Amino acid sequence: MNGAEELGGKLLEGVSRSFYLTLKALPQGLREPLSLAYLLARAADTMADTIQVPDAVRLTCLAEFERRVRLPLRDPIAEGVLVARLLVDFVPHQEDAHEARLLERLQEAMNAFHVSPEGQKSAMMGVLGPIIQGQMLDIQRFPGDGQLRALATTRDLDDYTYLVAGCVGEFWTRLCATEAEGSFNEGVSLDEMVKRGIRYGKGLQLVNILRDPGKDLKLGRCYIPEEALQTAGLSVAAVQADPAKLMPLLTPWKKLCREHLHEGMRYLDEVSNKRLLYATALPLLLGIKTLALIEAADWPTLQAGVKVSRGEVSKVLLEAGMAVLRKGGMRKLAERYFGGR
Repeated sequence: MNGAEELGGKLLEGVSRSFYLTLKALPQGLREPLSLAYLLARAADTMADTIQVPDAVRLTCLAEFERRVRLPLRDPIAEGVLVARLLVDFVPHQEDAHEARLLERLQEAMNAFHVSPEGQKSAMMGVLGPIIQGQMLDIQRFPGDGQLRALATTRDLDDYTYLVAGCVGEFWTRLCATEAEGSFNEGVSLDEMVKRGIRYGKGLQLVNILRDPGKDLKLGRCYIPEEALQTAGLSVAAVQADPAKLMPLLTPWKKLCREHLHEGMRYLDEVSNKRLLYATALPLLLGIKTLALIEAADWPTLQAGVKVSRGEVSKVLLEAGMAVLRKGGMRKLAERYFGGR
């Protein structure tokens, strides 16, 4: 068993929650590089989210981590310095033991990254760069000083959803095309699949933004752009004083989220490998279920955060497992979850 396979066991399961189900279902040739990329991205996410560490230190560590995976020549000394700093400055602040363990084993994950085949390593570099850039922008835009700030424009929100999730759809698609022959139906172009994959990823990130605005507002983050607030006659200060005023402004982004997820359904139409289809469908089906909860929620429920129950997750897994065996079954299942809309 190589390093990537070892890391892809309990450590991956501990930090990936429901996404672990997706990774576990993948065909063998895709499971290891996608799991390793996820672990590296999750390590960066843990660095970014450790708000007890000063912004400047988090930004420095994220920038250094990005350099360690981007530069062609490995620098073991620089890697060691970064890992040591994480052990001292970040690990003691982790409330989740799995997150702490991930940072403790980051050197192993980086070792696995550096011995990966060049094509896989290049693809991982291509997705980690945008993800880390998005995390750094988040820290810069939303310093943890207790003051609420909003993204400036709709373009900023679209760019953000690409950087932290749309790029994952692109990475996933390109890796499937190069590492698992026959992943997609004949006649569909890679460019078209990449476009759909990007929108699929953006949709999943919008689900994350829309399902728990209360948490973000408490952290001083408003992802609904300031230009939208101004159009509605609101200011950031007004939202901070009365968060419920944000509720009507969520409607256009719920609509956009649904449109993005519909592109995810079109993506599924072109996946020919059944294992890959099952793995690719799970985040979409759970995203659709979560969006339905968001659309049905009042502000107090939404502010508290909505989440698909464990029982519902189990039901989705079962229904997807049966749908993948029938031609066109996955689309019919997704359409049923969408409720015909």
